[in-house]
Amino acid sequence: MGTWNKPPNKSPWGNGPQPPDIDEILNNLQNKFKIGLPKKGGVAFILVLAVALWFATGIFIIDPEEQGVIKRFGVITDVVGPGPHYHLPLPIETVQIAPVTAVRRLEIGFRTIQTGPPAKYRRVLKESLMLTGDENIIDVQFIVQYRISDLENYFYSLTNPDETVKSAAESAMREVVGDTTVTKALTVGKGIIEDTTAQLLQQTMNSYKGGIKIENVKLQDVHPPDAVKEAFKDVVSAREDREKMINDAEGYRNNLVPKARGEAAQMINNAKAYAKEKVLVATGESERFNMVYEEYKKAKDITRERILLETMASILPKVNKIIADKEVGGNVLPFLPIGQTLNQLNK
Repeated sequence: MGTWNKPPNKSPWGNGPQPPDIDEILNNLQNKFKIGLPKKGGVAFILVLAVALWFATGIFIIDPEEQGVIKRFGVITDVVGPGPHYHLPLPIETVQIAPVTAVRRLEIGFRTIQTGPPAKYRRVLKESLMLTGDENIIDVQFIVQYRISDLENYFYSLTNPDETVKSAAESAMREVVGDTTVTKALTVGKGIIEDTTAQLLQQTMNSYKGGIKIENVKLQDVHPPDAVKEAFKDVVSAREDREKMINDAEGYRNNLVPKARGEAAQMINNAKAYAKEKVLVATGESERFNMVYEEYKKAKDITRERILLETMASILPKVNKIIADKEVGGNVLPFLPIGQTLNQLNK
C-alpha cells in the first residue's frame, strides 16, 4: 500500500469546513470573560470546568410543599424537606421530588369532563353499580381525597399509587354498601357509609405500607339505576306513607295513653278519698252512738224522750200534716188524698 501524503497548504479536511481550533476557542473565552489562561493548559481547564459543572448538577431546591428522596445507585439514602440541598451528580445519585401537602382527588363511578359552569360528568357504571345488604342495586358515585404521608413508601411500596387507591376505595365502598340496606344508603345512612369506607380504606393502605393518608371519602350521588328509578320512587313513597302512618299512630297512642292513665289515676284517687270519707263518717257515727248509749244508760227515760223528740223534729217537716183539736176532730170527715199521694210516689 502506498502512503497518503498531505498536499502542501491543504487541510486534511479538504476544501470543506475546517475543524474548530482549540487555541482560538480559548482566546475567545479569554477575551470575553477576561480570564487569563495559559494556552498550553486549555484542554485541562475545559476538563476541570466540565467536572465542576457536572458536580454542580447535584444542587437542587425543594419547595415548601414538597419532599425529595435521594437514591445512590438505586438505594435510598435520605429523605429531605424544603430548602436547598445537594446530591452527587448522575449517575451516582438521583432525586425524586413530589408534593406531600397537596390533597389529591380520585373520582370513582364518574369522571369530570368539563368543570364548567355548568359541570359535565361521564358515568362509569362498572365502578358505580353496587349491591346493598337487602339485595338491591344502587348507583354510587363518590370521590376520595388523600395526601402523601410517607414519600419513601409512596414511591417504592406501590407500583401505581392512584390506581391502587382507586381499586381499594371501590372495594371498601362495595363492602360497606353490602352491609347497608338500600333505604339507609339513600337517606340517613350516607354519613355512616362515608366514615366507615374512609376507615376501611385507611386500614387497607396501612397494610400496603403505601405512605398514604386518606383525608375523606365523599358521596357525590347515590340513586337507583335508571331502569328501576320510577318503580323505586313508588316503593320509597309507599315506605314514607307507611312511616307517616306509623308516626301518626304513635302520636295518637302517646296522646291517648297518658290521658287514660291520668283519668284512671283520678278515678283511683277519688275512690280512695270516698272510701276514706266513708270510713271517717262511719267512725264518727259509731263514736256518737257510743256516746249516746253512755248517756242513755245514765238516764234511760230522759234519753229516750229526747231521741224521740229529735227524730220527730227531723221527720215531721217532711210530711204533709193537719193538726186538729181533739174536740173538733171528731166532727171532721177524714179524707185520704190518694191521687196526690200517688203523684208524690211517682216523683
